[in-house]
Amino acid sequence: MELTIRDKYLEALKVFEDFVIVSEWAKQVGDLYPELLAKAEQEAANQANETTGLREIAARISSAISTGSYENKIEIDTSERPRKVRFVPEEDRSEHDAQEIEDDVAPLKRDEIIKLAFNVMTVQEKYRISEFEEIAKKLKNYFGLSFEVDHAEALLNPESPGNHHPDNFQLLLKAHNTKKNNGNWKRFTIEEQEEYIQTSVKLQGLVAPRMDIEMDQSVIDLLIERLAKVY
Repeated sequence: MELTIRDKYLEALKVFEDFVIVSEWAKQVGDLYPELLAKAEQEAANQANETTGLREIAARISSAISTGSYENKIEIDTSERPRKVRFVPEEDRSEHDAQEIEDDVAPLKRDEIIKLAFNVMTVQEKYRISEFEEIAKKLKNYFGLSFEVDHAEALLNPESPGNHHPDNFQLLLKAHNTKKNNGNWKRFTIEEQEEYIQTSVKLQGLVAPRMDIEMDQSVIDLLIERLAKVY
């Protein structure tokens, strides 16, 4: 039975063992199926806008992903841009589907844990939590840094779940928190937390003028001082 174009695209993705971006997938399609690339080049030449055969293949793959054409056959990682994908072998799909369900339900489980913990907290503990949240917001508002309040010991860690309590809180950049996911990290000491924030602000300062952000060290110092009191 002759493979369809979509099947050939999947065959090209199977070559990769790990996640790849769509442009890498498109290049592999061209390498495995030069006739598809030649046809795409011809179609691209007839386009009003400037494009290439590889771009056309990448656009078709991207469209197929977005419309769910490869549902259950690929895994999509949207934690970074551009998104990455990988092929899921048939023998792994049941396990993959179960994990997808678990991931979809996880936010509800997390919300329930937080609600139960919050109901038995003291006023001081609730205040400390609100301070963590406010400081994260201030770092975003004043310096354009996407900090999140992270549970050092993750609430949904399968082996050793942590508690929703300010003693388990720390501030992480969103990119780092996404990578951490449900892993358990040793909580920053206040000195380590301060160094982490100061280093992040210093790096942001390199591009701040281009982003029209005014970097005021005195504000950083005040926020860190405020954080130290509730840490």
